[in-house]
Amino acid sequence: MIAIGIDPGTVSIDICGLADGAPLLDRSFPTADALASPEAFLAELTRHGTPDLIAGPSGYGLPLRHARDLTDEDLTLAFLAAPGEAGGIGGLRRLARVLAGSGLPLVFTPGVIHLPTVPAYRKLNRVDLGTADKVAAAVLAVAELSVGRAEGDAPSFVLLELGGAFTAAVAVEGGTIVDGVGGSSGPPGWRAAGAWDGEVAFLAGGVTKAMLFGGGRESLPGAPGLEAYVEGAVKAALALLASAPSAEAFVLSGRHAADPDVHLMLERKLGLIAPVRTLVGFGTEAKVGAQGGAVLADGLLGGRYRAVVDRLRVREARGTALDHLTVISPATARARLGL
Repeated sequence: MIAIGIDPGTVSIDICGLADGAPLLDRSFPTADALASPEAFLAELTRHGTPDLIAGPSGYGLPLRHARDLTDEDLTLAFLAAPGEAGGIGGLRRLARVLAGSGLPLVFTPGVIHLPTVPAYRKLNRVDLGTADKVAAAVLAVAELSVGRAEGDAPSFVLLELGGAFTAAVAVEGGTIVDGVGGSSGPPGWRAAGAWDGEVAFLAGGVTKAMLFGGGRESLPGAPGLEAYVEGAVKAALALLASAPSAEAFVLSGRHAADPDVHLMLERKLGLIAPVRTLVGFGTEAKVGAQGGAVLADGLLGGRYRAVVDRLRVREARGTALDHLTVISPATARARLGL
């Protein structure tokens, strides 16, 4: 039984596969290369035979949906960009279309906001509580922290995802995702500014998708930039303790979790509250989001990780990322996306 996960990132697009729960595929491609040649990327997915299930590149996420059932509206809601919109990961929608039309058993998976385990009041006026790849990383963390535990003893923790562009965090209580802080609504990222002051958005006169991907750590070099980056991540992690009061650890993942200076600073600050550990996973090339996607696909197939995935209630994901808006109406948001 072959289960595969795909993690589309700003820097790389990664593939990870499991065969009956054991590692099979572990690849990372520069994002520009994968998007320029989706056919070659597609061929890599079938190098070891036709997969039984693929957790595809799902952007901000959708309730669990097979690619054959996807509509144009679904793709717009997954990537939250109107046709022709510049910025974001350009070409990702085209890759998703190629994958959806390939005939492979590919599913789109939910973001944090779609999950029934997150109370509705935590979703108020939020769109990005954590994209689908952040859910996948949390799935991997639950699986990893469950090793050696008694049956029914599920882990509680805060996952801090330090990606190539954004920083996000996910709160897990008793093996279920209960809250999150998304990259575009969270702390400063490596490339992206994270949450904007509303007055800045007003003064900008208009906010494009491209603007969400700038203003982060890279725009403020030296010690001040690093301090702002790390302290922002610490504040996000500590804030989520309100939603996961039983958290036994802070779990670091993402491209910059391996940065020695970043890791040391986070350990010094967060280690005063709870142990800090790095999500190890089972791959050497693919990011943890792809590894978690493979775990998710395996669990959905009823494989080795079935219990982990069942507890997360991924199959019960519902709604859209626009359902909980009051500052603007969901209808206004849909119109902005051309829907």
